[in-house]
Amino acid sequence: MRSVAGPLSAGPSNFGKTWTSTSTRRQGPQRRPKTLHQSPRSTTMNVPQDNRVAVIGLGAMGGAMATALHHAGWRVTGFDPSKTAREAAEATGISTADTLAAVAGTPYVVLSLPAAAIVEATVPQLLAAPGTVAIIDTTTSEPSTSRHMAELAENSGAAFIDAPVSGGRDGAATGTLSAFVGATDAALHAAEPVLLALTSGNYSHIGGPGSGNVVKLLNNVLAAANLASVGEALGVAKAYGIDPATAAASISGASGGSKVSATMYPNWVLSGSHDSGFSLGLMARDAALAVDVAEQVGQKPELLGAVAQQWQVALSLLGPKADFTEIARAVAPAITPAGAPASQPAA
Repeated sequence: MRSVAGPLSAGPSNFGKTWTSTSTRRQGPQRRPKTLHQSPRSTTMNVPQDNRVAVIGLGAMGGAMATALHHAGWRVTGFDPSKTAREAAEATGISTADTLAAVAGTPYVVLSLPAAAIVEATVPQLLAAPGTVAIIDTTTSEPSTSRHMAELAENSGAAFIDAPVSGGRDGAATGTLSAFVGATDAALHAAEPVLLALTSGNYSHIGGPGSGNVVKLLNNVLAAANLASVGEALGVAKAYGIDPATAAASISGASGGSKVSATMYPNWVLSGSHDSGFSLGLMARDAALAVDVAEQVGQKPELLGAVAQQWQVALSLLGPKADFTEIARAVAPAITPAGAPASQPAA
């Protein structure tokens, strides 16, 4: 699987205002992890005869994935409670539905939702009508939710896989995302045609249901740590009169380098653009979730816990709608064109 530091899976925030969860989370054993390496292949050759797919959540990522599936030969119907999001999808040639019930029973479903609670509220509605073959959940969700949803789908004769993704809007639009997959072998087989269209085969089968969520959360909290630490390091360099861009380029060619120092800081922080498309609110949530997931199995990651707390401080200063790269404004304001955040965050 390609090495990736970026998070990025999000849906429109008004999902939470539209649906509430009534599901009960259940705990279950994890299967022994197994990694499956796929090489890129033609996605159009893997489209099944009944090529209907519903994409639930038409935000930045969901909308882009719907477009990629459409271009790969799938018959896509999108749903989002936001009329604006539906109209944006329609402008790209995607058919949309006004209600979730209208897409229940569609053979294949892709979820791109803001939170686990919304996944829990959505899946039972999708399974209310017969016909579903596989649900591919790209949400950065929680392992207990995915285990419960996988059990629910299996009891309805369908498959559910947790496949949180990385690669951003560009990867979503071009079908070149990477994914962390948690699923039984049978569920993965059922979902693979859609998964191939979204990732061009660039995914890792981590283990059983929920394991994809665990590793994606760990990926995101590591990215969160790196974003904060690179910012602090470049702040020290600037204090010594060293150009932060020169320092970032030099570090990126050495052992301390990463995607954060090589790409994210030059493109989104030092430039002042802060337009990654992923919000600070979602990253702060993911970092906190990663620590929570660790504590559920008796682990107490002190460094990651400190990182999660640092992101909560940045959240209080910058607000949830700020771009996640604006963490630099909180940890090293001198290297950013915008400087330190105001005392009151934007609404």
